[in-house]
Amino acid sequence: MIFPPVNCFLPRLLALLLVVLALGASQPAHALDGPSYVTSKKQKDSFTLEADGKAAPLFASASDWPGVLRAAKDLQADINRVTRVTPTLTTDQAPRGKEVVLIGTLGKSPLIDQLVRDKKLDVSAVAGKWEVFVEQIVEHPLPGVERALVIAGSDKRGTIYGIYDLSQQMGVSPWYWWADVPTKLQKALYVSAGRHTQGEPQVKYRGIFLNDEAPALSGWAKEKFGGINSKMYVHVFELLLRLKGNYLWPAMWGNAFNDDDKQSPVLADEYGIVMGTSHHEPMVRSQQEWKRYGSGPWNYQTNEKTLQDFWRQGIRNMGTKESLVTVGMRGDGDEPMSEGSNIALLEKIVADQRQILAEETHKPAAQTPQLWALYKEVQDYYDKGMRVPDDVTLLLCDDNWGNLRKLPKPGEKPRAGGYGIYYHFDYVGGPRNYKWLNTNPLPRIWEQMHLAHEYGANQIWIVNVGDLKPMELPISFFLDYAWNPDKIKADQVAAYTQQWAARQFGEQHAPDIADILAKYAKYNARRKPELLDANTYSLATGEWATVVTDYNALLTRAEAIEKQLPAEARDAYYQLVLHPVQACANLNELYYTVAQNREAAKKGAATTNALADKAKALYAKDAEIKQRYHALAGGKWNHMMDQTHIGYTYWQQPPVDKIPEVVTLPADQATASAAPYNQAANDGKPFFAVEAEQYTKAVNAGPITWQRLPDLGRTAGAVTTFPVTAAATAAPGGASPHLEYRFTLAQAGAVTVRAYLAPTLNFLGGPGLRYAVSIDEEAPQLVNLHTGLVADNGNKPWEKAVAENIILRDTKHTLAKPGAHVLKFWRVDPGVVLEKLVVDFGGLTPTYLGPPATTAESGKRAAGSPAQRAEAN
Repeated sequence: MIFPPVNCFLPRLLALLLVVLALGASQPAHALDGPSYVTSKKQKDSFTLEADGKAAPLFASASDWPGVLRAAKDLQADINRVTRVTPTLTTDQAPRGKEVVLIGTLGKSPLIDQLVRDKKLDVSAVAGKWEVFVEQIVEHPLPGVERALVIAGSDKRGTIYGIYDLSQQMGVSPWYWWADVPTKLQKALYVSAGRHTQGEPQVKYRGIFLNDEAPALSGWAKEKFGGINSKMYVHVFELLLRLKGNYLWPAMWGNAFNDDDKQSPVLADEYGIVMGTSHHEPMVRSQQEWKRYGSGPWNYQTNEKTLQDFWRQGIRNMGTKESLVTVGMRGDGDEPMSEGSNIALLEKIVADQRQILAEETHKPAAQTPQLWALYKEVQDYYDKGMRVPDDVTLLLCDDNWGNLRKLPKPGEKPRAGGYGIYYHFDYVGGPRNYKWLNTNPLPRIWEQMHLAHEYGANQIWIVNVGDLKPMELPISFFLDYAWNPDKIKADQVAAYTQQWAARQFGEQHAPDIADILAKYAKYNARRKPELLDANTYSLATGEWATVVTDYNALLTRAEAIEKQLPAEARDAYYQLVLHPVQACANLNELYYTVAQNREAAKKGAATTNALADKAKALYAKDAEIKQRYHALAGGKWNHMMDQTHIGYTYWQQPPVDKIPEVVTLPADQATASAAPYNQAANDGKPFFAVEAEQYTKAVNAGPITWQRLPDLGRTAGAVTTFPVTAAATAAPGGASPHLEYRFTLAQAGAVTVRAYLAPTLNFLGGPGLRYAVSIDEEAPQLVNLHTGLVADNGNKPWEKAVAENIILRDTKHTLAKPGAHVLKFWRVDPGVVLEKLVVDFGGLTPTYLGPPATTAESGKRAAGSPAQRAEAN
């Protein structure tokens, strides 16, 4: 069979030769991926994929997996995207010619198996592995062929990943469809000599959960595809595979993947996607299916037979399609189980579900992959002794805000099913929905998933991505990091972001684009847009002005880059870079203006009404920004920005955007002059503020070392200790691990040391994670991060910690004399992440982010501090 040429839109090439530019001379070029093995210039012994208008023919055996043959067609189309030349693709007989591309899976492709038998292809590092591929040039592979580029996979997805790896190396972004990233045209393509592989993934199942998908994803899909159906899902499947993911929880609010469109599960299996269902939808059946076909209450105590029949049909529907079966039970609609639920009942539910699995699959239950999600109160059942069979993966969860609740204890007996992580980039629930834009800085994702990796939760990583867009960058990072967490170190997250920017937009602007991407996520994480209001930042100290100035400066940079990009890149640039900056700069200025308006009204200032008008104009501008997004690519993404994000007063209210209340005064009352808002940040008393990463000295001990986590946190970077699995320090003091901060204050007396810490949860169990603080030679004071803090809705300390993205802890000390001092921050438990320290005599005016860093002398801002940078602009 010969497939005809594919007509594709104009491409743009991946270029990754100068990643080092914004990272400093000390960063090696291509620190993460190395140079591309596909180039536009011929090198010694390289393979000609396309040159002079001719492309090497492609071959894949008709007996291979349908998903492999489909991906081979994508490669055919991708070569056309890059060169405007379409190679032939045959599946019945091997092509003849000087150079050909041979694609196949071990055990499924007779031609590839013959190359192995003839010892022309070494697959010792491939055979029997999970999702491994090798790309290699083979001389005289078969009669009539001088050379072949062989793409061989250990299994179906191994081969598919090899195909898409070549496409990405050629310059086709995985986001070419989902973000309209153009592909640069090349005159020729050559594959360098040598063996090219990504090795075996360290996390077995890596995927995303489409969740909370109305009104954005649902409205978009209905308009473009007639609903969330197989026509939409094929684009999701392809994206996942191009990102080297393999696992999907489908949209479930109002949707039933297996029932709405019978082609969806068939195509998922054909593509090579492992399907699952969410944490509260057991046995491959959705909540919507229960609404359609169930009867009686969702209660195993009173409706056991009906539920068993319902679940049995789910396993029959699954058939032989590759799936990860969720077991256990939560309340209907993701609610907690009833008060009468108990551990014995839940263990019986799992046992009965496994019996159904065995009976319907005609094989032991252990041979079907399963997971039990320890989500919210289900973790409490586990902590109280509930257990499931050893082959079931325990899916541990975050708190819905990106903070891991629990990890395996070091030294625990290994489980056959291992452990996994369910993580969130998007959430509907308390203390507030966050669904609109990306608020997930990569450094924090890295730090939390590094914990998961080091503690051995590597069987499943799945992340709730809401509507999928606009989470493009964090999705890429999450799946890349899952493939090989050891490849990206804490100090390489910025390099990763720059490499990602280069892949979408080329090298020239990659350093600036990467910095903008990092900063807008950092700014958004300080307080998610849905949680912002006029009172978030301090008006009196100038903090609000600084925040707005910083965001508008970022916007100015982003707009300047847009003007320099070619026209074909601007739709992608607006989606991935400019829109979130523009929308959030406007939103912050809106709330700042409302704060100014209300303050002016209190004073009867003449500016009151003008500020009210400005706020209304900024609110209207938000709608204009949304409409610009919806008009991109001929309206391709209409509805994708429909999420409510202005005027929240409750965790999910209002249902649509609502302008914050402003004050207008009758003309005869608005006569006073506008008084300046700024006042001293402290009442004349000295204080000392320092970013955690600006320590004077780090004292390490044994295997424990202090590590900077660049750009993690609300203001600068953070510090923690590695390895994160090291046992607690029994008695902090002396030469045990600590950080020293030297400072000088011209006053003696009682002070408070406030530590600003990332909102890490007590993932080890026990009383809570601890650190200690001392000044000069006093004994260290132990502090528990988690006293009174439990990751549950209604727990005020937890709600405050996640809303403000910080945990604040105070200790009391006495400076015996004025002058020089040493503040010591002592390591006690692993996983504690420090962002900032402040020494205060009690005169500091409260601010959201805390005082900017000072010099070592009393209360003077450090050069280049955020506030000072804002004042200089």
